[in-house]
Amino acid sequence: MTKLIHSMIRVTDLQRSIDFYHRTLDLNIAGRFDLDTFTLVYLSNDESEFELELTCNHNRTEPYSHGDGYGHLGVSVNDAGKHHDKLTRQGLRPSDLTEYIRDGVLISRFFFVTDPDGYKIEFLQRCGRFN
Repeated sequence: MTKLIHSMIRVTDLQRSIDFYHRTLDLNIAGRFDLDTFTLVYLSNDESEFELELTCNHNRTEPYSHGDGYGHLGVSVNDAGKHHDKLTRQGLRPSDLTEYIRDGVLISRFFFVTDPDGYKIEFLQRCGRFN
């Protein structure tokens, strides 16, 4: 049986990305490997064993192209409205809070935030299949 353990994104300013993911997702450094031409930083929190791997290639100055294949990272939160308000107060400009309701049942409540390198993060309220 396989187990998902991490997802990797490439970043141009490692400390800026570490700070962003700590502020927005409460992620902390779980591991760091400084190598000759790049640095790997693994971020996690107590909610999940899954980690976000930040790869920073040394001496890279131009932004990475995401192409047309990248979608987004998805995280669940207890109250999407409270997280939306928190990130708005931090000046991060989250997208509008959206709800989908079917037959009087909340299917999903969510919004998106974009990180410093242009990656999208979806914040889903814990309900239905997103517990």
